[in-house]
Amino acid sequence: MKRIAILLAAGIMVLAPARIARAQAQGPVTPPPKSEVKATKVQPDAAPPPVATDEIIRRFAANEDRMKKAYDQYSFTLSVKVQEESNPGGEFLVTGEMYMKSDGQRYERIVKQPVSTLKQTSFTLEDVKIIASLPLFVLTSDEVGNYKFKYQGTEKMDELDTYIFRVEPKQLSRTRRLFNGVIWVDQRDFAIVKSSGKFVREVEAEGTQLPFEMFDVYRENIAGQYWFPTYVSSEDTINPPKGESIPLKLVVRSSNFQPNPIAVSTTPTPSPPAKPN
Repeated sequence: MKRIAILLAAGIMVLAPARIARAQAQGPVTPPPKSEVKATKVQPDAAPPPVATDEIIRRFAANEDRMKKAYDQYSFTLSVKVQEESNPGGEFLVTGEMYMKSDGQRYERIVKQPVSTLKQTSFTLEDVKIIASLPLFVLTSDEVGNYKFKYQGTEKMDELDTYIFRVEPKQLSRTRRLFNGVIWVDQRDFAIVKSSGKFVREVEAEGTQLPFEMFDVYRENIAGQYWFPTYVSSEDTINPPKGESIPLKLVVRSSNFQPNPIAVSTTPTPSPPAKPN
């Protein structure tokens, strides 16, 4: 059987769950409507946006700075599901907790043992750790200079009015992956609420061809101020040496965001003075 681990182990962002909502308090997480990333078609508006594009980029980058800093201060529940959409088919599902320690590193622990009914592929906890440890893609102020942005118009998403930008790397890197796709920016908060695309670099290492190349990433308003990525989905197929193609679907959800009980610090904490006898 062909292990999905080989197909996933390349530095792609996969992190989290839910439908875009402007909730001021976190409620039950429900999946967004099915979205085919490859079918994303943007019809540009004839008129420019009411706000200069450079100003939109500056403002959403500032929000990304805040979001990333806050994201590192939260713990959350993470679930990973891989489905074989074939007959016979099955699925792999595991749930864990993601949390930060005082050393500034994110860790995970399994809270429910994995359940697998996969028939034609295999998936393990090591594969889950690869997914959970992949870096979060954000367009921070430090990152926007690496990209070209092209305004593509507007779109209504649920109750949100959004600006749409095509995002492409100015230059590919040999050492790290960059985003190539489309982002949706809320017109009121100037926050990225959805992205669709793939992650690319100049040269791919051998043995890291992925079945999951295109990703829909939805964000949700957490604590009334941060748009965290909470639902990631991807669909693709693998082609075993013998047999028919196997359609696969990956869904990664995160929920139950809670501030870390301890402050994150990257410097050692001094020992308290000894108590007198």
